[in-house]
Amino acid sequence: MHRCHPVPRVVLLSDARNDHRLESAISRLPRGSALVFRHYHLPPVARRARFEVLRRLCVRRGVLVITAGEARGWRADGHYGAPQELRRPAGLHLATVHSLAEIGAAVRARASAILLSPVHPTRSHPGAPVLGPLRFLMLAQRSPLPVIALGGMTKRRAARLPVWGWAAIDGLA
Repeated sequence: MHRCHPVPRVVLLSDARNDHRLESAISRLPRGSALVFRHYHLPPVARRARFEVLRRLCVRRGVLVITAGEARGWRADGHYGAPQELRRPAGLHLATVHSLAEIGAAVRARASAILLSPVHPTRSHPGAPVLGPLRFLMLAQRSPLPVIALGGMTKRRAARLPVWGWAAIDGLA
């Protein structure tokens, strides 16, 4: 991984649903944003090939590339996952959390920032319980780390939440 970068304020997460729109979405991201490359739906060789295509585009656009899951030796700017999945070489470490206990685990894992979710209902987890804006803000206020809102987020919804940044799958793609 590369040197440590500032925590991005806008984060696009990839998955099977938005794969066909990623090049367009990346081209619209502001410099300093990040792509969290997940693509768990692809077999290893295809996943690595897709990563390389998107990484080159991100580098040209000034967008950070964060890997999720197994990606040892890939040229990325950081890693994304649950606090227990974070590795500690150089780079950003974005932890996905859903509770106060998980915020504590992210702090102990020395995460760079947390993605606190789900704020709102999402297409990726239909019918799942959500935090809602008030509970989200109560948890966010307890975090010593920068908080990035995730879950049903759009630019408009993000503007209403006084936190570090926001992330989305559908809301940015």
